Amino acid sequence: MLAVQNALWGVGVGTFLAGSVVFYSVYVGLSPVRIGIGLSVAGAVAVVGSMPLGHLADVLGGRRAWALGSAARAAAFAAYPLAHSFWPFLLLMVIQTATDTLSSSGRVVYTAAAITPENRVRVMAFSRAYLNVGWTVGAGLGAGALALDSRLGLLLLVFTASGVSAVNAICVTRMPAVAPALAPDDPRPSPWTVLRDVPYAAGSAVYGFLWLHTILWNDVLPLWVITRTDVPKPVLGGLVALNTVLAVAFQVRATRGAGTMPGVIRLTRVAALCAAVACPIAAATGTTHGWPTAALLFLAVLLFTATELGISAGQWHIQVEIPPAAQRGVYTGLDRSMQGVTRMAGPAGLTLLVIGSGGWGWWVIGAAFVVCALAVRPVMAWIERTPRTADRLAGRLGGV
Repeated sequence: MLAVQNALWGVGVGTFLAGSVVFYSVYVGLSPVRIGIGLSVAGAVAVVGSMPLGHLADVLGGRRAWALGSAARAAAFAAYPLAHSFWPFLLLMVIQTATDTLSSSGRVVYTAAAITPENRVRVMAFSRAYLNVGWTVGAGLGAGALALDSRLGLLLLVFTASGVSAVNAICVTRMPAVAPALAPDDPRPSPWTVLRDVPYAAGSAVYGFLWLHTILWNDVLPLWVITRTDVPKPVLGGLVALNTVLAVAFQVRATRGAGTMPGVIRLTRVAALCAAVACPIAAATGTTHGWPTAALLFLAVLLFTATELGISAGQWHIQVEIPPAAQRGVYTGLDRSMQGVTRMAGPAGLTLLVIGSGGWGWWVIGAAFVVCALAVRPVMAWIERTPRTADRLAGRLGGV
């Protein structure tokens, strides 16, 4: 049931993302600069709002937050055709981002509460695999809508996303109920107390940096291929397909060993080293020609995908097993804020470092991934040995 709902969530998001920029440009009539401003503002909202919205998911309960976020997202998608200028577009973009954040936090909170500890990471892996399938199906639907090359096609784009999100919201409300993490009379810690958990914040920062690998292969590597190699552009489609197929096929298998902290350390460290090796391989494609270049690119994407699978599995265990049960949402929000910061700064910074340097920036980034690999064990050990009690989180035990 969880996997199917994640697939529906992915279809809704994937459908819209496939043609969102075209919709903003053609239907709403916005310039590229204004679209960029809107996307940046939405990214800032995700960074600032992740923790408060994660706390709201804790307060509402995972199922209710997930359903409410999905319903509000459906309404935002349906309202996009009414936006014919910059400010309504910006408002809807902010609402959509906030609802995505709330529903995502709700999914994590509900999954952790509904599934037994020994099965949580494995179930989250199945859900992620179905989510990738949903994204792929949604991207296909979005591409079909764009192929109509008309205003009707653009309307189908947003209304399909809206309809799927609405169905998702209705189905989530019918998921089995779970017991609340706190009794009605229990005091609820402030959402900002998570910032006192310095070891967890350090781990969140490590994972946040490791997630930069998605920017490297999604944004930087295609630009590198186009500007620095002789590989035909259609190869880029093959690289995306390779990542998608591998993510769906091996996400569950990648969780083996992720149920313990030693397993998390091993998975995360191997993932960081895979990214570190992928960077110089990508750099080498700037000096090769023909099929060896294509082979090296596929190897780099294979390694970046291994990074994705490893850090996903490791971070899931940290997110659902380390935080207090009543604060899983706000802890997940902290993780999303860290990832949001790196994703906001990453595209411009990494592109300048790699493309602007002529290629030696790949080696710098690879070295940074090696540093992350070395930091994993001490940071995870720090997290594991730090107690997390209601008293400490409320500030009555003098910090970490």
